[in-house]
Amino acid sequence: MTTEPQPPSPRLTWLGLNPEDTDSLRLQKSLLIFATGLVSLASMVWLLLYWQLGPRFSSTPALSFQLLLVGNLLLFLKHRHFGLFRHTQLGLLLFAPFALQWSMGNFINASGISLWGLLAPVGAVLICSPRESLAWFVAFLFLTGLTGAIDIYLAAAQPPLAVPVHTSLFFFALNFAAVSSIAYLLLRYATQEKLKARARLEEAHARLQEEQARSERLLLNILPAPIAERLKHEDQTIADGFADVTVMFVDIVNFTHVAEGLSPRQVFSMLNRIFSCFDELAERNGLEKIKTIGDAYMVAGGLNTEEEDYTLAMARMALEMRQLLAVNGPTNERHVEIRIGIGTGPVVAGVVGKKKFIYDLWGDTVNLASRITAEGVPGMIQVDETTYRRLRDHYRFHEPQVLYLKGKGNTTVYRLAGDLEPDQAS
Repeated sequence: MTTEPQPPSPRLTWLGLNPEDTDSLRLQKSLLIFATGLVSLASMVWLLLYWQLGPRFSSTPALSFQLLLVGNLLLFLKHRHFGLFRHTQLGLLLFAPFALQWSMGNFINASGISLWGLLAPVGAVLICSPRESLAWFVAFLFLTGLTGAIDIYLAAAQPPLAVPVHTSLFFFALNFAAVSSIAYLLLRYATQEKLKARARLEEAHARLQEEQARSERLLLNILPAPIAERLKHEDQTIADGFADVTVMFVDIVNFTHVAEGLSPRQVFSMLNRIFSCFDELAERNGLEKIKTIGDAYMVAGGLNTEEEDYTLAMARMALEMRQLLAVNGPTNERHVEIRIGIGTGPVVAGVVGKKKFIYDLWGDTVNLASRITAEGVPGMIQVDETTYRRLRDHYRFHEPQVLYLKGKGNTTVYRLAGDLEPDQAS
């Protein structure tokens, strides 16, 4: 019973590899070194068994084959010329078995040892390419036919050397088993490495998709979805004019006083809780958060098509924000108050800068919403006249107020009180 050759250690199979080698080239190198080790081991076992059971043929051809295989491998490890090593090693695997069979007489005496030459086209499929392997397979068939013709000539010219039948049959089986085992191990090793490479590729692809999704989420946290999509596909300035947008500013009253005595971490935690709740309200109402500036929060409606009646949605969000801070203890542990200003009209929107960019709004509407916020009182929601006209049939308002705004002069503003009473609703 023969012992199946074992794969060499991983350290051996990776000898001769370069850091810049591709995965395909690494596999080809390791396969050829693997094949060299398997053939060397198996041929030594074959020679020892033949000496024990068969006639005493000269060991010079077999030993020469071993030395050529190992010597060629050492030359490759020294010079790293894989192209030359690949063809010379496959050439040895192809021609040496036939030469050894010729030295032993014929197919019967050598127990079909030329079958080992089949490892050359098999190796060429794995190490070179299917197309290049065809030439190696044709060469194997040619040498097999040539050997058969030589055997016929020798059989007629001289009597064959007598080899016991049981010995001949044993080594026929041994040769088939050895060649089959080596071919199987090479195919198995190549398949395993390709599966590992595919797994690594799939893992890298999954990580890439995860990073891409994370980048997408990050981009969507900074920019509106349509703007983010344009920014990914356009290499130009993004600036758009909108004829009608509703803009709201929310400002925390006396923030400096509220933050006194708090650590920076506590201040951040407080703002993060409040503004995170505002983010959820903006998303629920189909509005677009624009930015936070210190203790101020800016949101707009009308920049996308998610919410058609964005002015009503803005008023609804303003009332929800005020109610949230009035009743939600965990969110508003410091009992802060807010003032809100809403303006409606044309704006210019775009992305500023190329690094650490931000999507922002400009225009008289933005300035008006900011200024009526600053002039508000705690808990009050102030809107301009355009916004009032759109909301008056849906919400209650206090009497209009006239405020003097820098750069605008006397301006009429309206204070949103809440929903209409049932008997007032249209």
